[in-house]
Amino acid sequence: MEQKIRVLNQQVSATRKGFRNQIKNLWWRKGKEDALDTPIGPVYTFNSIESQIRTLGDYAFMLRDYELALSNYHLISTDYKLDKAWKHYAGVQEMMGLTQFMLDQSRKEAEYCMENAFNTYLKLGSAGQQNAIRCGLWWVEMLKTRDQIKEAATVYFRLCGEDPLHSAVMLEQASFCYLLSKPPMLHKYGFHLVLSGDHYKKCDQIKHAIRTYRSAISVYKEATWSLIKDHVHFHIGQWYAFLGMYDVAVTHMLKVLASSHQSKTMQELFLSDFLQIVQKTGKTFEVLKLQLPVINISSLKVIFEDYRTNASAAAASVRESVWRSLEEDMIPSLSTARSNWLDLQSKLVPKKYKESNICVAGEAIKVDIEFKNPLQIPISISSVSLICELSANPEEMNSDANSSNIELQNDENKTSTSTGDLNSSLILSEVDFSLEGGETNLVQLTITPRVEGILKIVGVKWKLSSSVVGFNNFESNSVNKRVAKGRRKAKHSPSNDLKFIVIKSLPKLEGFIHSLPEKTYVGDLRHLVLELSNQSKFPVKNLKMKISNPRFLNAGNQRELNVDFPACLEKKMNVEQSGGHANVNKMLQNVFHFPEDISVQEETSLCWPLWFHAAVPGNISLYITIYYEMKDESSIMKYRTLRMHYNLQVLPSLDVSFELSPYPSRLQEFLLRMDIVNKTSSECFQVHQLSSVGQQWEISLLQPVDSILPSQSLFAGQALSCFFMLKDRRRLSTSEDRIPSLSLQSDIRLGPQDNSEALFDVSCSPLADFHDCERSYQGMSLQGYEYKVDFVFITQLLNGSIDSGAPNTPLLFSHHACHCSLSSTSPISWLVDGPRTIQHNFSASLCEVNLKMTINNSSDAVASVHINTFDSPSSQSIDATASQSGLPSENQAGWCDIPVVNDMKIIRTDALAMRFAKSVSLDGVSQFIWSGSSSTKLLLQPRSTAEIPLQICVFAPGIYDLSNYVLNWNLIPISDEENQGIVNKSSGVCQGYSYYLTVLEST
Repeated sequence: MEQKIRVLNQQVSATRKGFRNQIKNLWWRKGKEDALDTPIGPVYTFNSIESQIRTLGDYAFMLRDYELALSNYHLISTDYKLDKAWKHYAGVQEMMGLTQFMLDQSRKEAEYCMENAFNTYLKLGSAGQQNAIRCGLWWVEMLKTRDQIKEAATVYFRLCGEDPLHSAVMLEQASFCYLLSKPPMLHKYGFHLVLSGDHYKKCDQIKHAIRTYRSAISVYKEATWSLIKDHVHFHIGQWYAFLGMYDVAVTHMLKVLASSHQSKTMQELFLSDFLQIVQKTGKTFEVLKLQLPVINISSLKVIFEDYRTNASAAAASVRESVWRSLEEDMIPSLSTARSNWLDLQSKLVPKKYKESNICVAGEAIKVDIEFKNPLQIPISISSVSLICELSANPEEMNSDANSSNIELQNDENKTSTSTGDLNSSLILSEVDFSLEGGETNLVQLTITPRVEGILKIVGVKWKLSSSVVGFNNFESNSVNKRVAKGRRKAKHSPSNDLKFIVIKSLPKLEGFIHSLPEKTYVGDLRHLVLELSNQSKFPVKNLKMKISNPRFLNAGNQRELNVDFPACLEKKMNVEQSGGHANVNKMLQNVFHFPEDISVQEETSLCWPLWFHAAVPGNISLYITIYYEMKDESSIMKYRTLRMHYNLQVLPSLDVSFELSPYPSRLQEFLLRMDIVNKTSSECFQVHQLSSVGQQWEISLLQPVDSILPSQSLFAGQALSCFFMLKDRRRLSTSEDRIPSLSLQSDIRLGPQDNSEALFDVSCSPLADFHDCERSYQGMSLQGYEYKVDFVFITQLLNGSIDSGAPNTPLLFSHHACHCSLSSTSPISWLVDGPRTIQHNFSASLCEVNLKMTINNSSDAVASVHINTFDSPSSQSIDATASQSGLPSENQAGWCDIPVVNDMKIIRTDALAMRFAKSVSLDGVSQFIWSGSSSTKLLLQPRSTAEIPLQICVFAPGIYDLSNYVLNWNLIPISDEENQGIVNKSSGVCQGYSYYLTVLEST
């Protein structure tokens, strides 16, 4: 071979090397540039100089004389290019690239040659396809050797052609290059694997497609590119199903079932293909943690009843702290020392039961679970039930190894309302439902243990489209726990959150309030019935009840159970009213105690009357707790409580306000103004009566109601004002004899005067009870009760939009106004009484006129009253008194020419200090003098009056203003500490008011 190389080199040197030979070759080939460019190009014989040069280069390459080979390849490359022999040119460029790679001189030159050769092969089309693949593979190996792995992957990608199998192999090799690059390019690695698998699938190479897709799973397992993950798992599942490997196919299809990010069309495709694959298996799959539907474990809520029982689901949803604050006064105390609720319960329950939840055999445990459909398409869920374990021996609860756990299966015929097999130790409920796209449904499942033992709730199971059974186990941390604070131990350990000690059956009361409205108006007064039923075989005793808001609900007497409402509230005219009511002593610390002889026997019911009154508008929550004890002394629990919760919507009805002011000319009489506004939008109320609370007030109309309200009804949006006379008939020390209580008119009818309907008695239950609650709510004690006025305004609603609970029965409304005080804050009032006009013969004698001043002390303290009269308008004493009391010195007395005034006025307000009659001063002497005592001082006992005689001497006819006197008063503190601080003012000075006396000359 060396000899051949020597011979060929001599021939080439003689014909092509040298300056003259090169010029000759270029001149000879100049005309070939205009030749047509054909894919095949010119044909060179073996003996042609071009073939000899190519042979010489190949021999030199084989003998590793790379310099000689490169020079010959370079020489012939130009000839092939000029001759447009592209296939030969590409081959020479390929060998030049390999030769330069072997020389390890210029990497760029080697890559340029391989690039040029590869592109030239591709231009030849199918004729150069195989050569291009060979060139590309050489090029790839060159790059790999030089650790240019990333560039090698690019070349593999360029080697892909129309043949899917060839492209699949090249793409798979490219993906490996991306994996081996530094740093690894994982996303491109996985992407090219997916492309490779897709090409394998096109040429029916399913196993190779699965292999590449499974390799890509490791890349996208932790990635956030959810669409590519769904694509990979879905197609792997389809291809495994095509191969008949349905179990593995289902595993991969489960990964894409809860793809909420996919479009609705893709979700329908995923679900339908999944169900088809499951049907082809011919069996029901059981999947742990099936993602369709999604279960919100954080919403898991376990509702069970131990000593606390609930009358409804609304009561179970109330916070435990609300019930504890309500029940703390009802639980029997076990010792004289103060102890909280949990300590009391722990003393009643044996030690071995303290660390676990307690439930009663035969009573259901409810579990609320939230199911959500993450898809946009509807899904069908069936046979949803709990998974439970039961240990039959409660004494072995601390040894799980010795307890035999029984996993209970549901009966196939059970439904959501089925009670299950009566002979089973557990009764499980099953629920079927469907979820629309994106819908969330809160499902309540129940489990009822029938025997004693240890019960543990493990999880929940369901069926998806009746084909796949899903399981989800409840972890111990899925249920809200009570966290210990400080050094106190938690009452429940995490392992016991879903673990229950089942004890033997106990009595359980079920309660319901009949006819309690969900929506009503303010003032609505109703008679309700509380029904307590005992469905167990054991009686209960010692019943107690506490209501969170006594303003709205009160317990009645047993005799009020079957009364005719509202006729039972009418006044009994033949019975003397004592002012009290029957329910005064029934409450002890706001706890209603049922009579001791009352018990609820087995399988019987107890009905008890309740009174309802809508006190204020708003959304009202009523919480009711009923305590009862077991007659069976062997029971672990000695007592239980029944919790009831109701939500009411109370709408505004009538706005009633009162204004009380003193009567201008009489003591112990007042003017009362009542303003009413109907704030409803459509209701018409019929006014019935107005009553004053207590036996000391007498009320009367100033004008007939027919003239104010002819229709006797108050329509929607209408306002009304009425005026009344109010008289204080309490016994005064020097007043007239006491008026019998039966003759006092403390109620007044506001309806038609000829109406035969009786008035309602506000002094008896339930009106008196609710009125006491209103007074307590406003923060006023009974101290000073009889010195402030309370009113009860009663109306009826005949045809309203609110259900009355009984047909053809009008609704009764009572509005309570408490602590209506007088507009005056002065406890001392007085009245000057005497003649207004007299005739006298002044030629015969002086005229003496006798007057009487009546002074009233309305306070609870002893009052010291000092009366000073003044004759001269310029008296120093007047000026001194006026300066001390802040009164103007212009106030004078004497004769003046003013019209005759016949009114008699009483001044009781604080405005007395600012009210003075200015008389016209005279230059002469006063025409009258006070002939009686000029200064009088007396003590007035609490709630008493006194009469003071006064006398004046008149010297001439005329009209006289007898206001020149001053009344000083001072309250003396009393020793009773409870009554101190009631009166706001302790002293004051009052100027006399105008009293005009007309004196005429007799003939």
